[in-house]
Amino acid sequence: MLSTMQDVPLTVTRILQHGMSIHGTSQITTWTGEAEPQRRTFAEVGRRATQLANALRDELGIDGDQRVATLMWNNAEHVEAYFAIPSMGAVLHTLNLRLPAEQLVWIVNHAADRAVIVNGSLLPLLAPLLPHLPTVEHVVVAGPGDRSLLTGTDARVHEYEDLIAGRPTTYDWPELDERSAAAMCYTSGTTGDPKGVVYSHRSIYLHSMQVNMAESMGLTDRDTSLVVVPQFHVNAWGLPHATFMTGINMLMPDRFLQPAPLAEMIERERPSHAAAVPTIWQGLLAEVTANPRDLSSMKQVTIGGAACPPSLMEAYDKLGVRLCHAWGMTETSPLGTMAHPPAGLSAEEEWPYRVTQGRFPAGVEARLVGPGGERLPWDGESAGELEVRGAWIAGAYYGGAGGEELRPADKFSEDGWLKTGDVGVISPDGYLTLTDRAKDVIKSGGEWISSVELENALMAHPEVAEAAVVAVPDDKWGERPLATVVLREGAAADYAVLRAFLAERIAKWQLPERWALVPAVPKTSVGKFDKKVIRRQYADGELDVTEL
Repeated sequence: MLSTMQDVPLTVTRILQHGMSIHGTSQITTWTGEAEPQRRTFAEVGRRATQLANALRDELGIDGDQRVATLMWNNAEHVEAYFAIPSMGAVLHTLNLRLPAEQLVWIVNHAADRAVIVNGSLLPLLAPLLPHLPTVEHVVVAGPGDRSLLTGTDARVHEYEDLIAGRPTTYDWPELDERSAAAMCYTSGTTGDPKGVVYSHRSIYLHSMQVNMAESMGLTDRDTSLVVVPQFHVNAWGLPHATFMTGINMLMPDRFLQPAPLAEMIERERPSHAAAVPTIWQGLLAEVTANPRDLSSMKQVTIGGAACPPSLMEAYDKLGVRLCHAWGMTETSPLGTMAHPPAGLSAEEEWPYRVTQGRFPAGVEARLVGPGGERLPWDGESAGELEVRGAWIAGAYYGGAGGEELRPADKFSEDGWLKTGDVGVISPDGYLTLTDRAKDVIKSGGEWISSVELENALMAHPEVAEAAVVAVPDDKWGERPLATVVLREGAAADYAVLRAFLAERIAKWQLPERWALVPAVPKTSVGKFDKKVIRRQYADGELDVTEL
């Protein structure tokens, strides 16, 4: 027996049309670094997106599922591309502007991008790459920048505003298969070549609905979200699409991502929500501690991409800003969990839930798998690798311009679940606590030591700004932890003091013997601790290591 329900495809086009019409007065505000930011309504952004689609078809010849790349900051023009490209049947490919040049070349060539839309301020990054990008036929430049850098390129160069000017504000949007490709992101390539994840219209639509659920970000058209997480980082965690569903106003920082301008944005524009990785909030905390600003508008901050130190949560609690842990990855679109405590608890009772990665939503199934492949119980104690599946979870990687799919055995189980590479436990009521990445867990004398637990404990010390812990070889135990520490300005804590501080919180056998001071913890392109760099520095003798 079949249902009597209509079969209406879940597409990005419908999100665009809904946002334009129902929430047409909601705004995207783009910071310019000047007295007045740029402001556009959703209706205006939608009309410009429609003009862009006409220009891409009529002027650039984009007439199918060709890939159109963006090398852009978070701004209104980038949102216009977010909707124009998938809605016309092409594929949006956001490029991570923080990746090394050789990885960007590899990614563009692997995806066979036909055109690149780029912010003028990023031309110094793109121009040297163009001779190595044979598939790129068009470059569209938005905003100020030195166009002379493109002299001699084989690609046709277009001005964004000139390209869309005078174009029709209507488009005969195709009725797309909801399972067809809408957008793609590549993983940051911390191990091997970056891997392409291709999102469908259906997965983006369903993920957007989940982002808007009360158990997730739960925002409405009364809210303004400061979208610090880059639009090239898993589609800005789904916010540009989710906002057009519910009319959430967006505050876009463009290239002004330093703590001081972010603090000014919050004070002047008064967003109620923000989203970014922990390193952003650590920098902002230092800024507002030194130069107090009014952050009182911020009711909630979604923090993900890496484990948030509990000490950072506590510091923002004192400022009246609540940090909410989330977990996800490129392959999960990225929403996997959010750490909203159960109802009816006191602030003290909520704390153990807040420091977890959070609870799984209805659209994500999870299981824990032991080293021998055995299924582990959700008892809050049995640690294993997290595997997930769901409507917005990748089932394969993009294999290249031929369209084939890749399902490496170390990333996908035989029955199709995504192997996340994260090790953790799940409570009986579905709260995930990650103890480490599988590649970062320290295997010492047959026991596991969580590098994340050691880092969080170290960063609770008042004189520690950052700390990263990695496994290093040890003749007796196989592996032992090496603690690399960044001290706050003017701090004088020594290793013995820090080790004694840890001893009050961590089992004695887990305490690091090896210590090194570093000026900064190396970061990946999306702001996570880059532990492979620390391991290499140790192996090459570049760190000044003290053994206690």
